[in-house]
Amino acid sequence: MMNALAYSTENLRTLALVGQSGAGKTTLAEALLHKTGMINTPGSVEKGNTVCDYEPLEKSHQHSLKLAVAHLVHQDTRIHLLDTPGFPDFLGQALCALDAVETVAVVVNAQNGVEFTTQRMMHWAEARGLCRMIVVNKIDGENGNLPGLLQEIQDAFGKECLPINLPAENGARVVDCFFNPAGEADFSSVAAAHRALVDQVVEVDEALMTRYLEQGEVAPEELHAPFEAALREGHLVPVCFVSARTGAGVAELADIMVKLLPHPGEGNPPLFERWPSNTGRKDATPFRSVPDPARHVLAHVFKVEIDPYVGKMTVFRVHQGTITPDTQLFVGESRKPFKVNQLFMLQGKQHVPINRAGPGDICAVAKVEEVVFDSVLHDAPEDDHIHLKPLDFPHSVFGLAIKPKRRGDEHKLSEVLHKMEAEDPSFHVDYDASTHEEVMHGLGELHLKRVLEKMHEQYKLDVDAHTPKVPYRETITAPAEGHHRHKKQTGGAGQFGEVFLRVEPLPRGAGFEFVDEVKGGTIPGQFIPAVEKGVHQVLELGAIAGYPLQDVKVAVYDGKSHSVDSKEVAFVAAGKKAFLDAIAKAKPILLEPIVAIELNIPESAIGDVSGDLSARRGQVTGHHPARGGMAQVKARAPLAELEGYHSRLKALTAGQGSYTLELSHYEPVPPNVQAQLAAQFKPRPED
Repeated sequence: MMNALAYSTENLRTLALVGQSGAGKTTLAEALLHKTGMINTPGSVEKGNTVCDYEPLEKSHQHSLKLAVAHLVHQDTRIHLLDTPGFPDFLGQALCALDAVETVAVVVNAQNGVEFTTQRMMHWAEARGLCRMIVVNKIDGENGNLPGLLQEIQDAFGKECLPINLPAENGARVVDCFFNPAGEADFSSVAAAHRALVDQVVEVDEALMTRYLEQGEVAPEELHAPFEAALREGHLVPVCFVSARTGAGVAELADIMVKLLPHPGEGNPPLFERWPSNTGRKDATPFRSVPDPARHVLAHVFKVEIDPYVGKMTVFRVHQGTITPDTQLFVGESRKPFKVNQLFMLQGKQHVPINRAGPGDICAVAKVEEVVFDSVLHDAPEDDHIHLKPLDFPHSVFGLAIKPKRRGDEHKLSEVLHKMEAEDPSFHVDYDASTHEEVMHGLGELHLKRVLEKMHEQYKLDVDAHTPKVPYRETITAPAEGHHRHKKQTGGAGQFGEVFLRVEPLPRGAGFEFVDEVKGGTIPGQFIPAVEKGVHQVLELGAIAGYPLQDVKVAVYDGKSHSVDSKEVAFVAAGKKAFLDAIAKAKPILLEPIVAIELNIPESAIGDVSGDLSARRGQVTGHHPARGGMAQVKARAPLAELEGYHSRLKALTAGQGSYTLELSHYEPVPPNVQAQLAAQFKPRPED
């Protein structure tokens, strides 16, 4: 395979296709690759033969599951193209693309209009300082209202959303409104659209605006710099019309990418920061990279993929300097560099060898185990504290407890979960020590369903999955005293230990306190740790329903010992039984976790969502309007009542709602719940 040619920074473009599932992003990528001669025949999502949807699960389910990387060449310019999934459950993968590009193209389905993911990606791209454009796809579809859609876009995102071309001949082609504004469109006036664009662009250049007002016209060729400045400042969001299925507007879109979109030397600089080694991001200061191929290397890892045959593939964007095979690169603050053996560009699953990568290039290296997602790669030790400002990923609130179906697969499960965590920044796994469960967390039911399918299909690993147990806690509400004498005679040396202790409740969240108040050595000092060990066994295993005990003070104040038979095991048992005796008298109760919920929902759904939370013993504590007809709602509710809430919120908000959870505090459970949980508790035989 021949190595791909190198391009100067000025002849590079980087573009991410984002938007709601069903908008046609993967099909549009396929159309662009075909139109520019990169592939002979465009594939289709339905047939499972597209460049960007290459994983078996993507082919079988006919939708993207992860960020895919491709490239095309048009008019002596290389365009790095990132195709992203559109389902809300896979937003984490879509967000990763934002730190690899100058421009975000938000793809809108002409039939469905502005949808939930459309709004979120527009706002995220704006927050990252990226140039934005909107691509209206499927303009040839039936029952579309394109004039109404353009108005909807402007209502949602502002009057700066202006068409740069317009559909003509019922969506069979498009007419240019910028370079060659001539012809008739299906709606609106090409001349009026041209004037609106030029009016908007010249506003960022005072001298140009003065000349425009005096002369009445400016040649489009003079407008690249102010056009790029308008994009960078968010003063202009161009709207393009295409049909990826028929090819209408696809060539024109490729032209726009080359002629008008920023190259890596333009656009807003990436959000690098320098973190002090001792305080981390707390005292971070901005750091500006320079897209100069002669400077130190700075590159950012935005994708990690673990292929069962190739191994770990690290995909990164070069922001500064030049990387070639044999380059020595450090990973973040690591003191040991790795050597770049082979350098690739990606074309979906294909690896295209390259000899060099400069600022703006998106490339990959294989089998470098020490690299992780979000790493900064560099070739100078003085750059080891440079990081990219972390992305604000959605909180992973949907969880499933898992365990392998086959005995002996525990180690394999751990390895597979580690690989999946490395690939997906919105997927993580925790071990809950209080419920003794391995819990995987994702952005939704569909997210984790696909994770389970991948375990089965790719790794031949089957697991049992269920809703995680609620981490209840136990505590006491009154002071009490407990006593136990442990005496065992087995023919030889016996066991003897006697303990008197008192317990009292501590404030909620205070934890545990152990106090030695023994006088006169009635319990020898060497056995006090054994008593505390017995108490800790109860703290961990619970006394009334099998959940950890908290917010209690234990004071050991008396006891007895035997010169021969007293030993550690005896005082462990005596301390444990004395503690259980005291708890039974101290009016024990169960506590349940109360979580703080922050919801992002349509304003029209506030009433339904509030009513549903009330039925779940929850309470809305406040709300205020957000952008695009949305509202941010704060509430509290018992975690136990939120089983199935992810699906319920989707139903109440037509799929537009999202939420985050954070533990707030613990409160006593209702008496009927305590009775039910206590009845289910079966102490261990030794208890």
